[in-house]
Amino acid sequence: MPDSASPAADKAKSASSAASRLFLIDGSGYIFRAYHALPPLTRASDGAPVGAVAGFCNMLWKFLEEMRGNDAPTHLAVIFDASEKTFRNELYSEYKAHRPPAPEDLAPQFPLIRDAVRAFGVSCIEKNGFEADDIIATYARQAAAAGATVKIVSSDKDLMQLIVAGSIELYDPMKQKPLGVDAVMEKFGVTPDKVIDVQALIGDSVDNVPGCPGIGPKTAAELIGTYGTLDGLLAHLDEIKQPKRREALIANADQIRLSRTLVTLKDDVEMEEKWENFGVREPATSTLLQFLDVMEFRTLARRVRENVAKETGVEAPRPESAPEDEPPFTHASYVCVRELGELQRWIGRARDAGVVSLDIEADAFDAMRANLVGVSLAIGPNDACYIPLAHRAIDTRAGDLFASEETPAPVAVDMGVQIPLADALAALKPLLEDPSVLKVGHNIKYDLSVLARLGIAVSPIDDTMLISYVLAGGLHNHESDDLAERHLGHKPMKYEEVIGKGKAQVSFAQAPVDRATCLAAEDADVSLRLWRRLKPQLGRERLLSVYETLERPLPIVLGEMEREGIKVDPAVLVQLSADFAERMLAYEKAAYGYAGREFNMGSPKQLGDILFGEMSLPGGTKTKTGAWSTDASVLEDLAAQGHDLPRALLDWRQLAKLRSTYTEALREAINPKTKRVHTSYAMAATTTGRLSSNDPNLQNIPIRTDEGRRIREAFIAEPGHVLVSADYSQIELRLLAHVADIPQLKQAFADGIDIHAKTASEMFGVPVEGMPSDIRRQAKAINFGIIYGISAFGLARNLGIERSDADAYIKRYFERFPGIRAYMDETKAYARANGYVKTIFGRRIWVAGIKSKTPAERAFGERQAINAPLQGAAADIIRRAMVRLPGAIARGGLKARMLLQVHDELVFEAPVSEADALCTLAREVMQAAPDPVVHLSVPLIVEAGAAKTWAAAH
Repeated sequence: MPDSASPAADKAKSASSAASRLFLIDGSGYIFRAYHALPPLTRASDGAPVGAVAGFCNMLWKFLEEMRGNDAPTHLAVIFDASEKTFRNELYSEYKAHRPPAPEDLAPQFPLIRDAVRAFGVSCIEKNGFEADDIIATYARQAAAAGATVKIVSSDKDLMQLIVAGSIELYDPMKQKPLGVDAVMEKFGVTPDKVIDVQALIGDSVDNVPGCPGIGPKTAAELIGTYGTLDGLLAHLDEIKQPKRREALIANADQIRLSRTLVTLKDDVEMEEKWENFGVREPATSTLLQFLDVMEFRTLARRVRENVAKETGVEAPRPESAPEDEPPFTHASYVCVRELGELQRWIGRARDAGVVSLDIEADAFDAMRANLVGVSLAIGPNDACYIPLAHRAIDTRAGDLFASEETPAPVAVDMGVQIPLADALAALKPLLEDPSVLKVGHNIKYDLSVLARLGIAVSPIDDTMLISYVLAGGLHNHESDDLAERHLGHKPMKYEEVIGKGKAQVSFAQAPVDRATCLAAEDADVSLRLWRRLKPQLGRERLLSVYETLERPLPIVLGEMEREGIKVDPAVLVQLSADFAERMLAYEKAAYGYAGREFNMGSPKQLGDILFGEMSLPGGTKTKTGAWSTDASVLEDLAAQGHDLPRALLDWRQLAKLRSTYTEALREAINPKTKRVHTSYAMAATTTGRLSSNDPNLQNIPIRTDEGRRIREAFIAEPGHVLVSADYSQIELRLLAHVADIPQLKQAFADGIDIHAKTASEMFGVPVEGMPSDIRRQAKAINFGIIYGISAFGLARNLGIERSDADAYIKRYFERFPGIRAYMDETKAYARANGYVKTIFGRRIWVAGIKSKTPAERAFGERQAINAPLQGAAADIIRRAMVRLPGAIARGGLKARMLLQVHDELVFEAPVSEADALCTLAREVMQAAPDPVVHLSVPLIVEAGAAKTWAAAH
């Protein structure tokens, strides 16, 4: 811009700012005031605590209504505390150390309150490492310096230091009156510019600011009034006549200076969001009503509808009916954004909407190795765009890619103008990190990880894959395309239509931008429509609490774990691989000897011909193809009968699998940049809520075999660190004792008695003390077998006993523990009646085949129904622990990081000096994970250990 234009522009900006009225609401103060103002309130549909959310919404609605008129804000934001630990804790570890944690029924309401702010169309701001007061101070200073007037909606005394006559004032929302200089004089006896000095002297018992013992507000004000400033006072301590006061001030001078630092609000926090972007806007009626209806705040929803009808003369539609009227998909309406100015306009529209669907395109499925190619955003049906960022031109045959057989020669694909990646990311980052704008995605964990590697921490989020999973876990898959057909009646564009097939397939970065725009924008459009369709169902189906507490927080936690990865020693893997290969060769030679000739150990056909054709072993059955069956169960049966060849084959197969899956594949999986292995967790792949690990799968390393333990020895800590393993002990048996209400088992767990020995004692009348190991082993097999609905045939095979004996064992077991039989019968009946079972946390697990007319399918469904509530509850418990642990680690001042989840086990990496503290903390958090939703009648026990390798830590 020419210099001559600058004064006019500055003058216009100054005039605009001078007319601005910025209101900053102390959100954290609102929360606790709302929480304590109402009696405990739970949502009728699912019992989730919502009292603070209800109170907050009513307070915010009332405030917004009262602020209409001449003194209405032109800019408005609600400011929250992002975390308990801030830079002040680094200065003084005891700062706020005595404050109790948030009440158990309040903590789950924090994210819902953020959702409420966004639903009201108000900017929602927080920043890790800083208190809400610091953010308020920063925005107040910036706005006042620009000529705006600032009103801080809070009566918090700590904010009184910010008051400036005619520029910045506090407003007490409860007493509905401004708090200016007079209020400060009444509270502290000094003007606002002296408040910090007074607070430094008197300290603060609530925040654990030490101050000077014996100095109260009146004395502090008198001292500051006499000496002008705190520095003036400290420079003339020898002039103070009262001996005790003088001695106290001299002895605590350093403590007073520290206290001044602690109470001084930081007014220069670097905030990505500018206060000028907090422009007041009317909330999107459908978004607000959808939130209120899901929360079941019917009175407030009625007021909003009445208000809309009064102002517009049109009755506001119910949000749940709106998606039914959505227009059909139209690719032609999607926009390709190639200029930064146009991108900024889309970003502004997304802020106004408060909800934006996000989808990224990259050049690899591995989030740790993928490069960002483009970003798509959707604001409404057919209102979506694609921002190409890294498409690169290639020469290809258009006919090979897009089925046009007449293209005779290579064609250069022109990708056109693209916004530079750095410029686009700089523009998108404030939006994607803006706590006032909800980002909706499908399997959004992948998007979070790719963007996190580029310095963007996307939050807050909703995930349509997880919403669908909560609604229909076990009924069908939760892929975006399938959900679009199921719920939207739309068949989306296929990936292959953009990148081609077979030999002509290219990476997405090489795909023509026009086709990429159609696919990418449609993906975002689909996610937003699914969100509008499915999110309200959570409330109607009484599943919102399951989603909010067990699913919604997890993508961010898992994404961080995946990016951390774990260190693997390739030298150990090489040695193991060689050892396994040598042992496999020995098994091969032994097998050739048993068979009387050489054969291909990996060929099921040759193996079947030898076992059942040449050797005529019993129990041979043929598959539909006419080949002999040689799966593991067949070989196990033959080995149990004492046949050597099947045993050698089983041992060879085990080593072959371990070698190919781990000792060889893990070396290939080591990331060349991080030098660590990064697994990926699928969140909606199992029916019970368990996570599954992929690429590589770290959950199937056998723990009870020497070979599996040796593989775990390859997983090591970085120098100066240890791996910490924290594992729930017998969690499913404990849940069985609780759910089925088995007095003997509950008492055994309460007394810390060996549960398998206790079971054996109950069944066989053998004293627990000095019990033979084979008797305990039988009881253990029955205990775990019962959980999985084992049959007499299966138990006989596991124990190597006659089926009649196994029948007798199971009968005796149910006689001794009749509650278990009752639980099984009741659970199967419930599954047949409803099609699903539920965990103690309310998760639904749909059971396929429970009503099948085929006996085998129905029996399998019944076994699933028996185990699913137990396995599902165990999965829910560890999810609850995983959500809580990062915050607990941060509050404890630890540098530890959570790396892996393996069924009932969590693995961390921590400095050696933190090992004991982390073990203690992990045990405490994991054992308390069910609270306050479920109070188990048996104790949960977590065993934790630390060592240089995973094998030694577990």
